Amino acid sequence: MAVRVGVDVGGTFTDFVAVDEAAGLSAFKIPSSADPEEAVIEGFRRLLAGGGEVALFSHGTTVALNTLLQRSGARVGLIVTRGFRDVLQLRRLRLEGAPGFHVRRPRPLVPRRDIREVGGRLLHDGTEVRPLDEAEVVAAAAELLAAGCESIAVSFLHSYRNPAHERRAAAAIRRRFPGLAVTTSSQVWPQQREYERTEVTVIDAHLAPVLRRYYDRLEAALRELGVRATVLATKSSGGVTTAAGAARRPVETLLSGPASGVVAAAHLGRRAGFDHLVAFDMGGTSADIGLVVGGAVHTTTEATVGEFPVVMPSVDVSSVGAGGGSIAALDPSGLLKVGPRSAGSRPGPVCYGRGGSEPTVTDAYVALGILGDLLGGEMELDVEAARHACRRLGERLGTGPEGAAEAILQVATATMYARLLPLMARHGADPREFALLAYGGAGPTHAFRLAREAGFGRVVIPPSPGTFCALGCLLADLRADFVSTVYADLDRVPEERLRAVFQDLRREAEGWVAEQRLEVGEVRVGLSADMRQGGQSYEIPVELPPDLGPGLRERVRQAFLAAYDRVYGDPDRSGRVEIVNARAHVIAVTPKPALTWTPGEGAEGRRRLHHAGVELEAVVRARAGLAPGERVRGPAVITEYGTTTFVPPGAFVEVDGAGDLVGGFDA
Repeated sequence: MAVRVGVDVGGTFTDFVAVDEAAGLSAFKIPSSADPEEAVIEGFRRLLAGGGEVALFSHGTTVALNTLLQRSGARVGLIVTRGFRDVLQLRRLRLEGAPGFHVRRPRPLVPRRDIREVGGRLLHDGTEVRPLDEAEVVAAAAELLAAGCESIAVSFLHSYRNPAHERRAAAAIRRRFPGLAVTTSSQVWPQQREYERTEVTVIDAHLAPVLRRYYDRLEAALRELGVRATVLATKSSGGVTTAAGAARRPVETLLSGPASGVVAAAHLGRRAGFDHLVAFDMGGTSADIGLVVGGAVHTTTEATVGEFPVVMPSVDVSSVGAGGGSIAALDPSGLLKVGPRSAGSRPGPVCYGRGGSEPTVTDAYVALGILGDLLGGEMELDVEAARHACRRLGERLGTGPEGAAEAILQVATATMYARLLPLMARHGADPREFALLAYGGAGPTHAFRLAREAGFGRVVIPPSPGTFCALGCLLADLRADFVSTVYADLDRVPEERLRAVFQDLRREAEGWVAEQRLEVGEVRVGLSADMRQGGQSYEIPVELPPDLGPGLRERVRQAFLAAYDRVYGDPDRSGRVEIVNARAHVIAVTPKPALTWTPGEGAEGRRRLHHAGVELEAVVRARAGLAPGERVRGPAVITEYGTTTFVPPGAFVEVDGAGDLVGGFDA
């Protein structure tokens, strides 16, 4: 029987979900390794041991994200227009936390010594005023290679209007240095704003050799195992693309893992009757928080990864270094901090027995008696080691091991809440109107703590939450985004030119789907624009109607005024309106696996544990043994493969018809 396989390559575990239309859904985890493809291959060996065929393989990976955060990719040489050598150093002259005394100036991904200027100049409308000297470009590339650069990025002024100079420069470099990775800004993201466009270009160039090696090794190893399915990769935007497409533009996969989880949250949230959700993914290294409004995943073009702005569309996810493996320690002033340092998978939390010595969030839950084992009993935990680590921390805090463990969880919750609050405020969202959908290895364990702190009235734990992002890889549709900078007063843009811009974007989007050569259903192309009132510095995204016929300019204006009124109120209906960027996104619907849940059998027991400074006796239930409609009141521990759900006193969960645990608090 053919199976569909979703994989999420995380920092601690690599998660597998296999969906067989006859046998249903199965899931397992493999400890991640230094070479991420090794865990994927090991998982496929285990999956294929019993025979069968892989019909589809889609995966999310942290390879691009970790490479950027660790700056472990290729050394990039950057070629720019003469006079713009300091584009990365100048940034936007904004510093994070500028009023503080210890603000550190961000370090550019490409130092000034690895940047070269060349002649040739385009005006803002794309008109050439000075021709490009290709010999000068090749000489600059030769200097950079001689200095040790491994990849070349090219970002010329106003190339978003006219890519001719960048294309000629890249062709000249490739002729002289065959096989060299060359990236141009017009190829990656042809949008106005010199710094942001250049930044994503050098990020792409930094990642390209690493991602190409990763996908080449992965595809070769899968072929040796007999896997013939096309390798798909999830993108930051929540869609999927082929491995070849991801290797061509690796910057698009920076947030692929977290994005997959939010896609799955939206899909299963709608099924459970919740279209306003906060997706809460707490894994081993971090907690990722995303928003689902009206059943749709919220995307942004203002994401920041580490110190780097990424203007390409991505699922709006806020991450904080407070996962199950986050280390708790006292700072020099004696304050307890949790994260962002993580114990990772090796050595991992102290309770793993692999050499860890500093207590983590997982150790806190073990010390309190809430966690007893992992992976359905496959992985035993050293309770005494966890208690000893918490005891040593407690001695410095003036409390016992349970008090130290409770303090760790309180600080972790406060850290998450501090990240959640501005995300909700930014979208005018009231937590009382949202449900918290929790997943990841630690999400269900921590969900009710965060829900009580933030004011969520409902908590949803979907089936197989410990491998939820891997499931999201199978639920994602093909998606791509396209942009063209217009930057003009709407009234001064001839309607034919406006129509031509959007028609070109639509054709490009439809052509991209055809290039993927994958089985898809409905294809939808959405149009939008970044617009503002005259004199404003920042744009707002405006969804546009699909009709490009006569009267287009007035329809665009009315769409902007309606969007402005929703965001700010009281638009100037007689004032100037500027259209900065025209955008298109295409979604090609992929076949979805049938997700069925059948109650099974599970043991019931009791356990002594500590919560909020009180020793309690909690009921212990296996999730497989819970029947639809059954309600479990806290204190309770619900176990399953991949995670443990903790229901505190005053809370409850009830099993719905789809197998979700839907919980809340007693009035």
